[in-house]
Amino acid sequence: MKRLSLLLLCALLLVACDEEDSIYHGHRCYFIFDTTLHPAPCHLTGALGNPGHFLIVKTRLEQGVRHIMTTRNYDHAEEDVRLTTAKENQTSCQLGAGGAVIIGRSSYTSVLVCYDGQCSNCMDSYGGTSYPLTWTANGQQLTCSRCHRCYDVNNGIVASGDGGRQLYTYNAAYDGSVLRAWN
Repeated sequence: MKRLSLLLLCALLLVACDEEDSIYHGHRCYFIFDTTLHPAPCHLTGALGNPGHFLIVKTRLEQGVRHIMTTRNYDHAEEDVRLTTAKENQTSCQLGAGGAVIIGRSSYTSVLVCYDGQCSNCMDSYGGTSYPLTWTANGQQLTCSRCHRCYDVNNGIVASGDGGRQLYTYNAAYDGSVLRAWN
């Protein structure tokens, strides 16, 4: 009985390590967005409850005010959300390799996912961060203009083009009011 318990514990530790190893740590990702301060029709807030809805999320600081810019997958609509409260201005924001992440709920599993906004295969092959992904196939795929790979937005795997690694993934969580993405 003791051996069986020890064996199960070891198996659980291996699974936990595999999950942690799948998170990309090559570039910092730290993003917090309070949806109670930006209720729907805010694009980011609206996407969190809808499987198959994804956004490319970028940020910029303009005259001391942080802006969150999003581009939706299904209609390419863009939105600029100003973060103006003291609470929002207390946290830093870093969005992966090229300053962009893709956030949404998989239509396959309804799981919240966050990917780096750069082509993982080009970053591995050529270095740098000049390989932004753009929406294609009615927003169900992300395409790299450098290598022409298309990635399925629902699971991050290569859907067409040369094979290769899937998109880099970050942790993502939503508790009903606060969205977080991190590594």
